[in-house]
Amino acid sequence: MIPIADIRVAAERLRGRIHRTPMMRARSLGAPLGIELTLKCESFQKTGSFKVRGALNKVLSLPEAERARGLITVSAGNHAQAVAWAARLVGAPCVVVMPVDAPRSKLDAVRGYGAEVVLHADRATLFDKLNAEREKRGMTFIHPFDDPVVLAGAGTCGLEIAEDGGEIDAVLVPVGGGGLMSGVVSAMKQLRPNVRRIAIELAEGPGLAPALAAGQPVPAPRPHDTLADGMTPPFVGALPLAIARECVDEIAGVTEAAIREATAMLMTRAKLYVEGSGAATYAALRSGAVRLPAGSRVVAIVSGGNIDPERVFAALANEEARA
Repeated sequence: MIPIADIRVAAERLRGRIHRTPMMRARSLGAPLGIELTLKCESFQKTGSFKVRGALNKVLSLPEAERARGLITVSAGNHAQAVAWAARLVGAPCVVVMPVDAPRSKLDAVRGYGAEVVLHADRATLFDKLNAEREKRGMTFIHPFDDPVVLAGAGTCGLEIAEDGGEIDAVLVPVGGGGLMSGVVSAMKQLRPNVRRIAIELAEGPGLAPALAAGQPVPAPRPHDTLADGMTPPFVGALPLAIARECVDEIAGVTEAAIREATAMLMTRAKLYVEGSGAATYAALRSGAVRLPAGSRVVAIVSGGNIDPERVFAALANEEARA
């Protein structure tokens, strides 16, 4: 796991540069499920997601010479925004390889932070395109989910939960490449070892459970037109996989339909503007993919809020039609 000392170093490095995001009680959402529900709202973080924790921690840890060469990364959106923002903060050039079907709002944000976007048509070969651009440009790679310094930054979210959350029985964290999961479960296992640590992945595109079964990272399928694009990287990283084996108590898959319903519920009941990946933890509880004893005190991490407005309208319209 990521040592708690490294996570504390990251917290000090990030202090004053990012938000300590709020933990909001959600009685109207938790009571029908028989639990006490608190939402850790990373949707209020700089750049709109947890990703800035790891990206900025990595960028600030680099020697000046490595920053000066420029920064390069690969991402469908949230990590792309975070690295572009961090690069602007330190005055470094930045290039981001992104899929052509990345959400428009995320593409616009990356360009708005001053980064160059390289679009690539095939998500399955995004990392191949990244490696080609990296070799050509000689830039420093900021990995989205398989770097211990990035994961230590993500772990500051878990540190805040441990410090601000009071008595907790379970923490739910969404899984894409595994960065947020790795940092949070590392922090919680060391600071709150009795808290149940539950990883939530997309049922139609799982990467963590199959990789654990195989003993190594495996390609993760991507459902067409998913609302949870942040949970659909090509694979779960090797380091997150090792951390999950040591620190995750339960893995649950949540369906696309459940995420769409939960997104609408969080927007209308909790008044949170969330993306599909951000709604996944609540979706797992609401749909019954995760079942906890009555009265459990549960923290569900809302990992981000970067979603195109037209997709919000569609989710709300579907929920209204269903009702």
